[in-house]
Order: sequence, then structure tokens, then C-alpha cells
Amino acid sequence: MRWSNSTRFMTNTRGTVLIVAMWIVLILAGLALVFGRAMRVEAIASGNHVAALQADTVAHGALQLLLSKVDGTDGTLSSDEENWYEAVQIGEGYFWILKPNLGDDDLYTFGIRDEASRINLNSATNEMLLELPNMTAELAASIQDWRDEDSEVTPGGAENEYYLLLSDPYYCKNGPFETIEEFLLVKGASQELLFAEDANLNGVLDPNENDADEQDPNDDRDSRLDRGAYELLTVYSREPNQSADGEERIDVNQAGSRDLSELLQGVMSEDRFFQVMDRVRSGRPFRNALDFHFRVGLTIEEFKQIADRLAAGSQETLSGMVNVNTAPREVLLCLPGLEESEVDLLIAKRSQPDTNLANLAWVAEVLPQEKAVMAGDLMTTRSFQFLADIVAVSRSGRAFRRYRAVVDARTSPPRVLLWKDLTHLGWPLDPEILSDMRAGSPPEASLTFTMSGVN
Repeated sequence: MRWSNSTRFMTNTRGTVLIVAMWIVLILAGLALVFGRAMRVEAIASGNHVAALQADTVAHGALQLLLSKVDGTDGTLSSDEENWYEAVQIGEGYFWILKPNLGDDDLYTFGIRDEASRINLNSATNEMLLELPNMTAELAASIQDWRDEDSEVTPGGAENEYYLLLSDPYYCKNGPFETIEEFLLVKGASQELLFAEDANLNGVLDPNENDADEQDPNDDRDSRLDRGAYELLTVYSREPNQSADGEERIDVNQAGSRDLSELLQGVMSEDRFFQVMDRVRSGRPFRNALDFHFRVGLTIEEFKQIADRLAAGSQETLSGMVNVNTAPREVLLCLPGLEESEVDLLIAKRSQPDTNLANLAWVAEVLPQEKAVMAGDLMTTRSFQFLADIVAVSRSGRAFRRYRAVVDARTSPPRVLLWKDLTHLGWPLDPEILSDMRAGSPPEASLTFTMSGVN
């Protein structure tokens, strides 16, 4: 059978159309797959974005809760149970306020910390700085040169001559530290000294912090967390020179003070009052309230009633005072004159449920006169700046945010001094929390708040 030319043409044409049609179908199918994949990616991205917004909103809700907890404080923050700060539900998510346990690096603990439980970089003496972990004499001198106003080099320290010769030069600040991280600009400072092995600043020994040099950071693999100096330092601690009820304190070094006479008359007999006033007049100047107590011969009961009203000076604001009620052992050891035995006595005494921690009278019951007077220059029993390490996560577990917040409760409402994003450090809690949430099992909320309830 012979094919005509027209038949062959029609056959070839049909074959070409079939091939073109197949290519078109293939291209359309590919486009559909690409479009579907793009839509899936967009849906995932949108979901992640919504989850991130939820987590961020929860973090700000936690900040509002923090502000409400410290508003109106007289310098003493009531101790709440951990359930105020662990797995608390707000709206479409949960938050934790992480509080490293300096005594146990395997335990997650939660709560608000006070800045007066730390050493203030702007007011600590050279001797106090030298008590910090891994501190050197040269670095301590350089810290003083960085914060002082002059350009004179402290022996071992550094001023502009050193910093301007660096490969990336800058000036010596000659002003107060504004953040703890500013410490890294000082000659001799390093991330190892400041952060040590606690790479994510959660206060817990994580696997990568106990594996030698397999993963960052480098560590000694001794199954103990070297925390560095970060958790012991602050730049925020300051308090008004007032009593807990807001009255101006009485300067015991001011001659002819009627307020001091009236205060003393209210706690002792007339005969005893005249004896004490003779010692007051002959004993001036006094170094601090504890020095006044010992040298004028007040009884502990008398001192307890008036200790919070006494001051040795008329400054309006006291900076860098250390709250002896809350400071950890490492900070107490930095106070002038205190050794391990005295610190042990202080910690034991303040832990007793019947100890009245309202003022420094309880310290006078524990320390000998010389030690109490030396450390008393920097001792307080109050805190007005508070820190919260906020970890917030969306209900689905798809996104989390972590912020470090510092608030100042000297005013009402309190002011936010620091709001720093720490999300880049990674998830700081047990990884199973996120895994369970992503699998649809949210943590059991210890407390639940609506967003309107914390505004």
C-alpha cells in the first residue's frame, strides 16, 4: 500500500502536535509542582512568621508582668513561688523567666533577679574587682582607667595611648560603663573571662559545654560549668538614700541635728540618751550606719528600730550598693574585708526564717565590728533594679524569642533600662519542651493570664 504525500503530511503533523502537547502538559505539570511547592513554602513561612509574632507578643506580655510585680516596691521584692515564672501561659503562647542557680549547674530555676545582688562595674574598688573569677591586676587597673574621667594611666592599666594603636582603634571611654558587654572593650578583657563556658547564658551545663573542643565553646570537660564573671556584674544598681517609707535618711555626721536627737530619744530612756549623745558628739565622723551602731553603743534592739533611718552622708543616690540579703556567695566574697568564714555566717543567718532582713541590724549580730564596718560601706538590704531573662514560645512551638530585660523600680511606673534580644543564643531550656510542643503537647501551664490581665 502506497501512502500519498498528503497522508504522510497529516501523519507527521499529528505526531508533531502530540509531541508539542506532551511537552506543554509536562511544562504545565512542572509549573504546577513549582507553584504548589512555592505555595507550601509561603504557607510555612507565613506560619513561622505568625508564630514568631505570637512569641514576641508573649515576651512583651511577660515584660508587663515584670513591671507590675516591681511597681511600687520599697526596695524589697516579695518572693513568689516559681510557678509565677515557669511555663506561664499568656494568650497564644508560654513564657519562662530563667534564673541561673549558682549553686547547681544541672538545675533549671526560674524567677526575677535583683541587680543589687551583683558587683557594679562603675563603683567597685580595685580590691573588689580582684576577687572576681580569673581577674588580673592589669585588667582591674584597666577597668578603673576606662571608667574614670582623667587620662592618667593607672599602673598596669591603659588609656588612649593603648587603644589608639590597636588594629581597629578607638578611644578610652573615660566614663561609666553603660552595659556589661562594654567590659569586652577594656584592655585584657575577653569573652572567655566574661562568659567562660556558659555559651548560651542559661546557667546550666549543656552537652556542648562539656565536650572539650568538639563544639563551641572550648571547655575543660570536667562536668562543671565555669560561668565566668557575667552573672556577677551589673552597671545598674543604685538606690535613693531614703528609708523604706520614703523619708530622707538622717546624716549622723551632721552636727546639731535635731532629727537625730529625736530619733534616738524615741528608742531609749532619757539617761541613756544623754550618754549616747555624748558618744555621738565625740565619735564623729562615722564611716557608716554600722560604725555608728558599734561606736555609740546602741543595743541590737535599739539599732533594729532606727537602722534604716541612718546614713553617714547626704548623697541623694547611692550607687553600687550590694544587697546582702540576696547576693550570692561569690559576690559577698568581693565585699571589703570579708573572708569565707564571715560569708558563711551571713548566708547561714539570712537563711533562718526568724531573721528580720528589713535593715542592716542583722549583719551587726553576725559580723565582728571591724568586719562589719569595712563591708558596711557597700551593704544594703534593698534593690530597685530587677532583671528578667524572658524565654517566650508560641503555642505550636514553631518559634521562640528570648530577651534580657532590666527595669528600674525607683519610679512608678517603673522604667525599662534594657531590652536586649538573646534569641540568637538558641533555645536555653530542655529541648524536649520544644519537641513536645511541636508534636501537639504544650507544657502544663503553672499560671494562665490573658493579655489584658498584664497590661
